[in-house]
Amino acid sequence: MQEEVAIIVGSGPSGLATAASLSQQSIPYIILEREDCIASIWKKYSYDRLHLHLAKQFCELPHMSFPASYPTFVPRKMFIQYLDDYVSHFNISPMFQRTVESAEYNEVSKRWIVKARNASSGEVEKYSAKFLVVATGETTNPYTPEVEGLNTFPGEVLHSTQYKSGKEFKNKNVLVVGSGNSGVEIALDLANHGAKTSIIFRSPAHFLTREMVYLGLTMLKYFPVSLVDFLMVMLSKLVYGDLTKYGIGRPTEGPISMKLKYGKYPLFDVGTYKKIKSGEIQVLPAEIMKVQGNDLLFKNDKLHPFDTIIFCTGFKRSTNLWLKVFDRVVLVFVLYFILRFF
Repeated sequence: MQEEVAIIVGSGPSGLATAASLSQQSIPYIILEREDCIASIWKKYSYDRLHLHLAKQFCELPHMSFPASYPTFVPRKMFIQYLDDYVSHFNISPMFQRTVESAEYNEVSKRWIVKARNASSGEVEKYSAKFLVVATGETTNPYTPEVEGLNTFPGEVLHSTQYKSGKEFKNKNVLVVGSGNSGVEIALDLANHGAKTSIIFRSPAHFLTREMVYLGLTMLKYFPVSLVDFLMVMLSKLVYGDLTKYGIGRPTEGPISMKLKYGKYPLFDVGTYKKIKSGEIQVLPAEIMKVQGNDLLFKNDKLHPFDTIIFCTGFKRSTNLWLKVFDRVVLVFVLYFILRFF
């Protein structure tokens, strides 16, 4: 059994930030990563047009700022380059293709016992450490809901992690299921590339510009959440008006309160609203009841035909399947920039 001071599970931004901080304190560690690269959600499972939604000063990792030449809202490729430079700078060397199968605290030895399967050899490796950091993030396992008759759909069915660009969907009828930030931005990308785009909005949502969010983040340093929420809602109403005429409600609670209480993000609008207003993106307010070939029957009894369905329905964490004890573990479930922000 390999003995360590600290074990980090996950080499996304949070895992890398933890590794760099431990290095600064000369604390030995290892990183166990189930993929074959760092930051796999950014390198392998994100769409081409993705940018950081928050200004770069809220997103940089500890001990190394973004280059001054980087734009305020960093695009995906530049962020990946920053992460690669970060790994090189701090000499971070994750152990790739290690899927953790169990992590349990031994009360006798006062150490964590971690078992991970090596995808290359198929063997289960055993590690021991005084400290365990779970840095597996919010985006662990893609989730697609069960929909009656989905197996009869003749067109393409994707999860947002499989979507790259709207180029291949020109003139196709595409349904985006899910109205989080990935959903509204993928809908925008599809519309920009000439797809006939629809999106399901099941829940009310706060639309905010990136400038509003920047202002809100700055104000949080000096003012209570309730005041910042009030201002954000007022600004949203001023810019976007009444969204109910497009089939989108506004929540009764403020955007920051909802993030703190429920982990629900506001929508960072980078052009989707204009497409909805112009009719280039159609909002469908009802859930899918069942699929009948190319036709989708919704719970408001309306039938719509589609060529492609893209599920932007988020992720499910797998930590509960392998983490046996919760009270002694450092959980880094929130992405590093949200942690820095809130």
